[in-house]
Amino acid sequence: MTNTAAAKKRWGLSRNTSRPNDGKLRRYAEITVLSAPAILLFVCFVILPLLFGAYYGFYKWKGFGQPSETGEFVGLQNYITALTDASFQKAVLHTFEVVIGSLVIQAPLAILFALLLNQKFKGRGLIRTLIFVPYVVSEVIVGTGWSLLLQKTGAVNELLGYLGIEGPDWLADPNLAMITLLLLISWKYIGFAVILMLAGMQSIPEELYEAAKVDGASFWQMQWRITLPLLAPTLRIWVFLSMIGSLQLFDLVYIIWGSFISETAGVSTMATYMVRQGRDSGNYGYGSAVAIIIFLISLVIALLYQRFVLNRDLDGALEQKQQKKRAAKRAKEEARRQAVTMNEVK
Repeated sequence: MTNTAAAKKRWGLSRNTSRPNDGKLRRYAEITVLSAPAILLFVCFVILPLLFGAYYGFYKWKGFGQPSETGEFVGLQNYITALTDASFQKAVLHTFEVVIGSLVIQAPLAILFALLLNQKFKGRGLIRTLIFVPYVVSEVIVGTGWSLLLQKTGAVNELLGYLGIEGPDWLADPNLAMITLLLLISWKYIGFAVILMLAGMQSIPEELYEAAKVDGASFWQMQWRITLPLLAPTLRIWVFLSMIGSLQLFDLVYIIWGSFISETAGVSTMATYMVRQGRDSGNYGYGSAVAIIIFLISLVIALLYQRFVLNRDLDGALEQKQQKKRAAKRAKEEARRQAVTMNEVK
């Protein structure tokens, strides 16, 4: 008997007194305790408001008292009215224009800026800070500032006037307002995209670039063959975040155009329509129905993107985890065989 076995026997540790289910119960208890606060907050601030919103959406209700007492039960009429309203359909169209336009403008610019900032040169930290500053500035400040600068007689048109160019009406022209909105959104949020892309690029092993240089690859060939493929998971996550943010767009449009002017300017979104027809019109039942429709649209898009795009990364992570488990199992089996061989030799 070895010294270790004797010590275990002396202290009573050689007998396995723990039941096999104790470990599982302890793990379930830890998961329950750690996830309970998050689940409680999710139920209070997501699930319950959704249930109340769906309930209010069945009533023609002005927001005073209980809907069942002061309102009128109209069933699905609020939902039908919203879906058949031409203004809501335009708001949905404008929202999807913002979703697509933001991706088209910001994605290539963010990758190019990240490629630039991934190089070593003087002033890189300053440029990185300047690009990220608009993202941390409040939407109220951004909206107020740009609404003043882009007035017909604002500073931007005055500057163009010095150059002999007659400035357009950036905010009120329906043919130009959406472009203005997309440029403002890109200026505001591109810093976040650049930081994400830069983090993704810096996680790429440097050995791949050195091997490509040895093979004679040019700078752009390395970016096309190495950077972009390995940056794809980061890019897919950013696309998801950008789409969700665009679907919820409200503050910039509301501050610059207001909920009523935004419709005539052609930049109304689903959220501004909800506020205009719900809170501003005192029709909280209808506004609740619109909120539920917006939630369902966002949920369907998020689930489809998760199913057909993000699951690729999750499948890859699970496959890597399974490979690690199989490698660990093979190493353990090999160690056991070596131990048996050594005992036989002795």
